[in-house]
Amino acid sequence: MARYELVKRSVALITLTNPPVNALSAAVRLGITETIRRALGDPKVTAVVLCGENGKFCGGADIREFAGTLRGPSIITLMDGIEAGVKPVVAAIEGVALGGGLELALACHYRIAHSKARLGLPEVTLGLMPAAGGTQRLPRLIGIPAALELITTGRHISAQEALKLGIVDQVTDENACKMAVEFALNVVGKPLSSRRLSTLTMPCPPNLDAIFEAVTMQVQKKARGVMAPLACIQGVRAAATLPYSQGMKRESELFATLFNSGQARALQYCFFAQRTAGKWTLPSGAQWNNSKPREIRSAAVIGLGTMGRGIVVSLARVGISVIAVESEKKLLDTGRQMVIGMLERDAKRRGVTASLNLLRFTLSLQDLKDVDIVIEAVFEDMALKKRVFEDLSKVCRPGTFLYTNTSGLDVDALAGVTDRPHMVAGMHFFSPAHVMKLLEVVYGSRSSSETIATAMSLGKRIGKVSVAVGNCHGFVGNRMLKPYTDQANFLLEEGATPEQIDKVLEEFGFAMGIFRVSDLAGLDVGWRIRKESGLTGPKIDPKDPPRRRQGSRYSPIPDMLCEQGRLGQKTGCGWYVYDKPGGTDAKPDPLIQNLLQTYRSRYGIQPRNISGQEIIERCLFSLANEGFRILEDGIAAQPEDIDIIYLFGYGFPRHRGGPMFYASMVGLERVLERLEHYHHVHPDVPHLEPSRLLRKLVACGSPPIQKWREHIKQIHSHL
Repeated sequence: MARYELVKRSVALITLTNPPVNALSAAVRLGITETIRRALGDPKVTAVVLCGENGKFCGGADIREFAGTLRGPSIITLMDGIEAGVKPVVAAIEGVALGGGLELALACHYRIAHSKARLGLPEVTLGLMPAAGGTQRLPRLIGIPAALELITTGRHISAQEALKLGIVDQVTDENACKMAVEFALNVVGKPLSSRRLSTLTMPCPPNLDAIFEAVTMQVQKKARGVMAPLACIQGVRAAATLPYSQGMKRESELFATLFNSGQARALQYCFFAQRTAGKWTLPSGAQWNNSKPREIRSAAVIGLGTMGRGIVVSLARVGISVIAVESEKKLLDTGRQMVIGMLERDAKRRGVTASLNLLRFTLSLQDLKDVDIVIEAVFEDMALKKRVFEDLSKVCRPGTFLYTNTSGLDVDALAGVTDRPHMVAGMHFFSPAHVMKLLEVVYGSRSSSETIATAMSLGKRIGKVSVAVGNCHGFVGNRMLKPYTDQANFLLEEGATPEQIDKVLEEFGFAMGIFRVSDLAGLDVGWRIRKESGLTGPKIDPKDPPRRRQGSRYSPIPDMLCEQGRLGQKTGCGWYVYDKPGGTDAKPDPLIQNLLQTYRSRYGIQPRNISGQEIIERCLFSLANEGFRILEDGIAAQPEDIDIIYLFGYGFPRHRGGPMFYASMVGLERVLERLEHYHHVHPDVPHLEPSRLLRKLVACGSPPIQKWREHIKQIHSHL
């Protein structure tokens, strides 16, 4: 796993060979150890160059080894041996030097990087920290502030930034390996004492405590409750205050604590889940991921509202020509102006030229006759969308795919009005569409595997994390959101306040609690959906109790706010009050407390003290319970799909792994017991009744989440 050859008569070229990224598996560590020993012991060798096969230096540790006992040579001993060697060792960095790969490069005496290489210590994103001297060597090389920023964020940097920081000695546009060999020959015989980072005196600024305190506060604010960044800070502090050997011991202790933590397991689960999410078998038996997607060169987007504009930008910035359609000239002109502004700002940020020549704006659907795909993004109204799809069938050539950007409407109903139902599917973008990473690709009962494969491939091309899901009201994300939101509203009725519930959810790890999110999105969004579903207004069944709709408990409190014009940030008041319309500084509003007291008095509700534990259990266990039902129904293929949707689309804290992983970490027996308890207390809330799949998993001994698919298949076989 490490190839050895002698070049230029005296340079030992050691090449890591472990595709795809030359990860430091046990075999690779053994190969490096043996070849370094051979090079240092060979009198003909005057210098050593380390490089990676296939244009990639090293992507770091082999994460697959984390699940078992680590075998093979110690990476720390290996790196100490490289650094202590009496012959210069030069790292030739091409492609990536990440995590253990960068730590390996830091143990070398010199570093040459290709201009397109990326470097970083991203362990923190896996709930870990550098554990092979990264927190000790990097601060000695580039100083404490810069090292803290890189290590606590896990940010990847370019070769040019690495050169500016002093991480690499040279950047080249040529073959980095060849340049490193020439460089090595030029440094033969030069003293190496100043190149051994572990022996350098730490450059400590006088305001050391203030620096660490500021970074700690910043981390706590940005990553509430996350352990790894704080451990990284402690590791760098050890480098600043302890001798190297003691700092390494502290780094090892901190890493061990993180390695065995639930947060590390959750973050590593997320890493793998993102790679497996979206694999799906269509009802026909075909797998979309085994189908060849159509190449997309041209697209049309219908509707230039918030979503449509974001979709146009997403397509144009990857080189797809886009025809944007609106129904009125004023809307078209406004949309054109905003899209151009968004593309220009995006291009400036990325240092490229805006792709304005790819855009065309029109009022006529007739201009869409030759495009490869159409993405409809009009107002969320079924009758309107049906009219659009009927018109598209008449205008577009037979080979054009038709996709709808809907947050929950029936894809089959739209496909049914077209002349090509097999070429219709959903592409549910999340707002703002050019920023949010998630894309739910929704297949209907007649969607072909090619239609799904094309949507998934396009999603990847425009930088989305795409997940294939089945067709039902709300699909996966919004279907699960309803019981979560309902529980928050019911807790208000029973005695909680919006700020109490939000505080508990934010302490759990959400960037914003449910009521702050509602104010941000606009309360009228959900109000319109409830009105269209017949949940607001007079009771359909006059025999229903006052707080009951369509057979189950219903809270009209959000409707009452909307009726008063309290629509959230855009009106300056919603669940909270803001300094002005459009403001973002949420403050508790005494009027909300008065409204809740009046409401409770009207319905004879005696308010009670509600604990943070009850808020978490009722909100998050009901969220996961609906996820189990989605798995039962075959709307999602696996729990990883659900978790990825909630991580990338709904802000579920990554260090919790997603709602399904969180349920598995809490313990399925515990989740079942608490849901049974709350359903007994609230029998008029059907979504608190434990799902059949949850009961089955508990009966089978609560298997790990990776084994759930076997039991899901068994349930489907009995449907």
